[in-house]
Amino acid sequence: MAIIYYCHFNLLFRVRQQKNREIQVFPVLRGPLQVGVFLDREGEFFYNKTSYAHLTAARRAEGKTRHGGVFMKGTMSAAEAHKQYTEMVSAYRKLIADPALRVRFGQEVDGYVRRCALGLWQADDASGISQRHVDFYNAVYSPDSSSPSALYWEVATGVAGFKQVETPKFFAHLLEYDRLMATQLSRRFVDQLTLILLMLAAVDDRISEAEAGFVNTCADHLLALCLTEEGARPVLNADQFVTRKQPGTPAAIKQREETVQEEGKTLPPPDLDGVLAELDSLCGLEQVKKDVKSLINLVKVSKLREENGLPVPPMSLHLVFMGNPGTGKTTVARLLAKIYHAIGVLSKGQLVEVDRSGLVAGFVGQTAIKTQEVVQKALGGVLFIDEAYALVNQENGNDFGREAIEVLLKSMEDHRKDLIVIVAGYTNLMEKFIHSNPGLESRFNKYFFFEDYDGAQLMEIFRSMCGKNGYVLTEEAEEWARKNFQKLYENRDENFGNARDVRNRFERAVSRQSDRVAQLDLPTKEQLMQLLREDLKEPEEYSPENI
Repeated sequence: MAIIYYCHFNLLFRVRQQKNREIQVFPVLRGPLQVGVFLDREGEFFYNKTSYAHLTAARRAEGKTRHGGVFMKGTMSAAEAHKQYTEMVSAYRKLIADPALRVRFGQEVDGYVRRCALGLWQADDASGISQRHVDFYNAVYSPDSSSPSALYWEVATGVAGFKQVETPKFFAHLLEYDRLMATQLSRRFVDQLTLILLMLAAVDDRISEAEAGFVNTCADHLLALCLTEEGARPVLNADQFVTRKQPGTPAAIKQREETVQEEGKTLPPPDLDGVLAELDSLCGLEQVKKDVKSLINLVKVSKLREENGLPVPPMSLHLVFMGNPGTGKTTVARLLAKIYHAIGVLSKGQLVEVDRSGLVAGFVGQTAIKTQEVVQKALGGVLFIDEAYALVNQENGNDFGREAIEVLLKSMEDHRKDLIVIVAGYTNLMEKFIHSNPGLESRFNKYFFFEDYDGAQLMEIFRSMCGKNGYVLTEEAEEWARKNFQKLYENRDENFGNARDVRNRFERAVSRQSDRVAQLDLPTKEQLMQLLREDLKEPEEYSPENI
């Protein structure tokens, strides 16, 4: 059997010629390889500039595998990657004549390749790990080995924690065998490893310069130990497989790229004084306003100390917002994102707001992907998680919310210089949430308490809503509303919604006013703007003592 690697339309294919002369074509890698690579029965690789002739023969022989002039064009699946891996490893094992060495190689090679894959993906983009990376990671196992079942967070953590290229234990035995038997098994393994890592690098349909560099580093590291001439390189130089931008990009693609760049353009930092003035204009929240300004001072002084060569103590800017609904937590979070941007803590200053449903999926492995996607959107800004306590299900230790928390903690560490996370919810439930995980306790050490609005503040909020929307309260309506909001505050319970209750009452008042004004013939502008006492009253409030 002969296996030929060649490149066509920027896609590397494998042609396998069986004894019956049947030719099968399989996609292997993307990359601008200009020459074919031949693997003979002995497992030796070498460049073969005439191998393009095999492409012509393959075109005539492959028949149904041809689609639109490109052989099986498309993304390789994890199953296909597993098949390629097992064929390459099996072919190499047949070259090892010593039974004990062959067994040792089979026991150790899968783990070594998986560790190399972690470093490979770290070199490209440690924060861009997807479920497809996990699938390819789990596809690396030999026929005689058990299939790994790593989860997303395990792979992502392994990628982030990869340290350096190592020599596999079995490689020393290959070197010793080569020395005693005058073979080149170690050198051939370097060639095999290069191909395998290039296949794993193409998990995202591209091979970056950083990935090619890592592949060459792995090859050079092992090649330096082989019995070869100094400076020799593996036959397959990974640099030749780097995916580069092709000339003649279609106008539509260029336009789409420009649109994406425009959407992702970083806006200039807002005026800090203007944002603080907006914060001061909020009703109530006096302690929160003080806490925000104290936080700004902390950041400013830390930067001054750094500029003057003074030590800067570790500082976490992640926050816990504790309080009942409708107390302005989301509004303050949005302003904080702008403030952090204005003082140079964050590069963009956007706010991404989610709750449990935006982070947790219903199937194993999907939660980590969903959470990672949200984190990517929030990079450069603030990730605001409302009702964060819902991520912890005390009754079910296997709840997927815990997986979301692990991904969040890792992302907070990986992107600590350009991501702020704010978690919010009821005071007592948020305390339980923070204490449910030591990682949460260590990263969230600043608490903002949002107190309930009192009666006067509720009235101020209602009056502000009226003014912004072009409504005017009569004297009777204003007096009735003032007493009603004071009563609402004094009789509040666990369902008290603060500003949300005010908004709901305002919207119902506008609806009743519309019903009333619609009955008038040619209503005046004053009548269109006026809110009467009967417009404010809820149906259940029409009792003798309230009339």
